[in-house]
Amino acid sequence: MKPPVIEVRGLSYRYDDGTQALAGVDFRLDAGECVALLGANGSGKTTFALHLNGLLHGEGSVEVCGLRVTRHNAPEVRKKVGLVFQDSDSQLFMPTVLDDVAFGPLNHGVHAHEAAHCALHALERVGMEGAAHKAPYHLSAGEKKRVAIAGVLAMNPDVLVLDEPTTFLDPPAQRTLSGLLAELPQAKILITHDMPFALAMCSRAVFFEKGRIASEGSVEAMVKRFGWEFVAGRTKLER
Repeated sequence: MKPPVIEVRGLSYRYDDGTQALAGVDFRLDAGECVALLGANGSGKTTFALHLNGLLHGEGSVEVCGLRVTRHNAPEVRKKVGLVFQDSDSQLFMPTVLDDVAFGPLNHGVHAHEAAHCALHALERVGMEGAAHKAPYHLSAGEKKRVAIAGVLAMNPDVLVLDEPTTFLDPPAQRTLSGLLAELPQAKILITHDMPFALAMCSRAVFFEKGRIASEGSVEAMVKRFGWEFVAGRTKLER
């Protein structure tokens, strides 16, 4: 059996206000796998994701591609795990799209010419090369999402973590995003309440509840077990 790209053991985290956000999480992600993180708001999903590239540090262990995640090696870990936030505007802040996508490589010491090359290649992969010299605020929500993903791809990560990736996207933009993600070879973690999207994209799901993984299995099994129903393309928790 090949080693996992992510392995988490006994991860716990408490916020400064005393809130116990994670309480002993074990998790494994294999190369090429796409896994959905499901659960109610406040169940620990995003807090968990922020540990995967060293933005938070709790008790327990997190390993990425065999590298233990610590404060010391967080910059190296962030090259391996690309995090795409729910609101693309929180990731797009430079004058042009090209500047935004090149920011990551430049921040890690890549020469400006090479960083621009990496950025253009990443934009080509998401079909946004024509927007390279546009201002990000001129883009649609779907276009911003693709540019945010390009900014992560420019770092050539092993894992993509996307937090509520279909938020603010209309159905055509959601279909474009699904097709894009399906073509990318990286292992993926999708934090989502969009069950049709999870069903289309993910081979496995884990269900968070009160800072723990309550269960895992197929997306269909998790929907059935925890009483999530499809309502106009969304879900509701009936518990």
